[in-house]
Amino acid sequence: MTDPNHLRALFAARYPDPPQPEGPVPDALAGMAARGSCRRFADRAVPDALLETLCAVALATPTKSDLQQRDIVLVTNPEARARLAGLVSGQGWVAGAPVLAVFCGNNRRQRLLHAWHGVAFANDHLDAFFNAAVDAGIALAGFVTAAEAMGLGCCPISAVRNEAAAVSELLGLPDHVFPVAGLAIGWPAAPPEIAMRLPLGATVHRDRYREGDLRAEIAAYDTARAAHQPYTAQRFPDRFGASDTYGWSEDKARQYSAPERADFGAFIRAKGFKLD
Repeated sequence: MTDPNHLRALFAARYPDPPQPEGPVPDALAGMAARGSCRRFADRAVPDALLETLCAVALATPTKSDLQQRDIVLVTNPEARARLAGLVSGQGWVAGAPVLAVFCGNNRRQRLLHAWHGVAFANDHLDAFFNAAVDAGIALAGFVTAAEAMGLGCCPISAVRNEAAAVSELLGLPDHVFPVAGLAIGWPAAPPEIAMRLPLGATVHRDRYREGDLRAEIAAYDTARAAHQPYTAQRFPDRFGASDTYGWSEDKARQYSAPERADFGAFIRAKGFKLD
């Protein structure tokens, strides 16, 4: 068990309005509160038996209606891992991870069940894709929690969707199976940093959604984050110039000022999904 003062300190490092837990808490909870993304890995292999255990734990997570529409592709072969890392543009650190995994949404099995039983598939619309994507995301979260409890470091890689067709071809994904996110896995070369998050008052709601004074809350968050975890570079300085008050909100606005994955919908449709 972990002393609540330690958990309070972890929350204070992450949130401007941290909760105040009382009484001892399970060590696993403190580990989750302390987690951070790992991008520097030791030159040390991850045993296959451990990877298999982590996959089993990840696939024990909740799944919509017991449909189990999520698969994990472990990429351990050095050549395949190098090819996958090469598809993740702008993230050179990925090549240093001893294991890469890709979490996939899988609606194919469900459709095969219908074919085998001679039953019409009556849900060929957006929800078929959405359910599989959510299932994959839940499994990813479960894997990360389990891996970090074992002392491993992890970092999700959404950029696998930048080259979704190429990743799909590399992994041999058939129709109705698609990459949701990658995951870099290995033993940390250094402790990961606790990333500051938006205030809980802006993201946790009771009974009804509310925004309150959201702009002021985000402005305060920008100031605190710039003081304690400043960005090392500003996005698109050729377009926006250099800002003296560059913070999280400006970084995110600049990020989505450029198109990202505009072809992903076409890729998903090419995989056989109807997104109506």
